[in-house]
Amino acid sequence: MAIKVNGQTIETTESGYLANLADWNEDVARVLADAEGIELTDQHWDIIKYLRDQYLNHNQNQPMERQLLKDMGKVWGSKPTSKDVYKLFPLAPTKQGTKIAGLPQVHRKGGY
Repeated sequence: MAIKVNGQTIETTESGYLANLADWNEDVARVLADAEGIELTDQHWDIIKYLRDQYLNHNQNQPMERQLLKDMGKVWGSKPTSKDVYKLFPLAPTKQGTKIAGLPQVHRKGGY
């Protein structure tokens, strides 16, 4: 599979995740989000940047939902609920967010 971004073809897996981590940029994220039916807001970007930072700068860490909620609370000034982040990423913030962040697919069960 592939997506088109600014006239460039970018390969994805069958599940829609980027085949090459280096292909990601914010324009790619917007195309991936659009395919998921998501219009990106500042809160979406906070989570995307957080997920990328955790993966790229912390030994490929893919945080569970509980950790994401705790850390977003530090960024946003108050801890969000699961419901809050599922409004942003309805198919699971740590999975759907990871896809839009251009990171490898999370294969664990659950999210808490």
